[in-house]
Amino acid sequence: MDNTRIIKKVLYLFVTAVFAGFIFAGSACQAKQEFIVGFDAEFPPYGYMDENGDYTGFDLDLAEEVCKRKGWSLVKRPIKWDFKDSELDSGSVSCLWNGFTMNGRESEYTWSTPYVDNSQVVITSSSSGINELKDLSGKILAVQADSSALAALEGENATDENKALAKSLKELQQVDDYNSAFMNLESGMVDAIAMDIGVASYQLSTKGDKFVMLDERLATEKYGIGFKSGNTGLRDEVQLTLFEMLKDGTFENIAEKWGLADSVCLSLEDTTYIDGSKVPAAGSQDNINSENNTGIKQEDETGTQDNSVVKAGVPKAKKSGIVQIIKQLSSGLAATVGIFVLTILFSMPLGLVIAAARMSKFKVIQWIAKIYISIMRGTPLMLQLIVVFFAPFYIFEVSTPYSYRFYAVIIGFSLNYAAYFAEIYRSGIQSIPQGQREAAQIMGYNRSQTFFRIIFPQMVKRVLPPVTNEVITLVKDTSLAFALSYAEMFTKAKQIAAAQTSLVPLFVAGVFYYIFNFIVAFIMERIEKRLDYYK
Repeated sequence: MDNTRIIKKVLYLFVTAVFAGFIFAGSACQAKQEFIVGFDAEFPPYGYMDENGDYTGFDLDLAEEVCKRKGWSLVKRPIKWDFKDSELDSGSVSCLWNGFTMNGRESEYTWSTPYVDNSQVVITSSSSGINELKDLSGKILAVQADSSALAALEGENATDENKALAKSLKELQQVDDYNSAFMNLESGMVDAIAMDIGVASYQLSTKGDKFVMLDERLATEKYGIGFKSGNTGLRDEVQLTLFEMLKDGTFENIAEKWGLADSVCLSLEDTTYIDGSKVPAAGSQDNINSENNTGIKQEDETGTQDNSVVKAGVPKAKKSGIVQIIKQLSSGLAATVGIFVLTILFSMPLGLVIAAARMSKFKVIQWIAKIYISIMRGTPLMLQLIVVFFAPFYIFEVSTPYSYRFYAVIIGFSLNYAAYFAEIYRSGIQSIPQGQREAAQIMGYNRSQTFFRIIFPQMVKRVLPPVTNEVITLVKDTSLAFALSYAEMFTKAKQIAAAQTSLVPLFVAGVFYYIFNFIVAFIMERIEKRLDYYK
């Protein structure tokens, strides 16, 4: 009975915390309008994590200035780019602002006017002998999955020349991010990589003369800000503010700070949006006479330009020492430990309940438990996390606050691991000889006393080794929280690695995981030795 009360109390506290988080998040949003920018934190120089652990970049600087002028509160929300549409549709982000290609997606979003002219370029080793695109024939080319480079080669709107080039390749390899693409190139696993020219320039800034960019371009495209289809009101507010920044020179200053002055194409003359709606022109012809051919206003003799943004030239990736990397990873480590501890706290007792249901004499309850365990063990944990997070919106049309992202991670992990623990517990319970139950009955023990005083202690001893394996696996599985854009340690390591164009942050994270697992294994071994008296 004591264990039952403890389990009920823990579940009550958990549910209370969930609703308290909802209430707190809702009241916080009412205080000041939030503008939530969804971006890929591994996409420098448009959006990435700097050496201080802060999210920065060209697009984020633009968003910050817009919010400053509108009196909004900017929320920089790194997301897993593969799930950008679900994040936008569910209201988790206000817009997608991260070097977002408009070409081929014109009807899928409500767009701002284009503000950057981008090109897809090919990077290769300086000693590869590849000097033109035609030299890629029979070679391995790497591109980021769901990227403009991939679309330029195999998309519906790809040119005949690019389609022929793709067919001539030995392999068109898709990788998760641009940093992975460069790692493949550096290690000689691929012959060349294709990516956005802005990202390529940033990466090459620290590579010296080891790599070269081909002069030929795979494709040219335009970047815009993507809003949920039909959300023209918010789009117009942001667009007009960008026009104001263009007129007073702030837009130009930010572009020069990030080395993108030659790429920007925002123009006061362009007030027609992709979806066909319009807003009043941001300036008369008199206002734009001094613009250059990119739509950026030049500084005139009156000095009307806002010089609040420091011009820093082309940004370069900065390498951090081990100590600095450890500091940057510390917040991610805390998140990883939190996921681990809370998952253990909820999944272990829940697994016992499921095991009891699995062994129930009532066939309906038994089959429900069987189906639950089958689903949890037979489908990927990442998929389960996605379902837990997005189900409230897609099934019940309920928009969840950002704080729910953390609860979804804990709920998803707990439900998954409870299924595994349930089967481990069941095997341990059923391994106890039936004669012990019969002896306990003869001695006057009821079923509850028999279980908690005789069966349960022996079961714990027997199942400890497989439970230890699951616990160690959980330490590594915490990295799957990235699927919900929850920044645990491995996600932080990937972001730092992308910003520094280095593998060192990933190796440091690996050391952290090893130490964490070593400590867990040591504790579990000590517990097992303490239970040695159960022979």
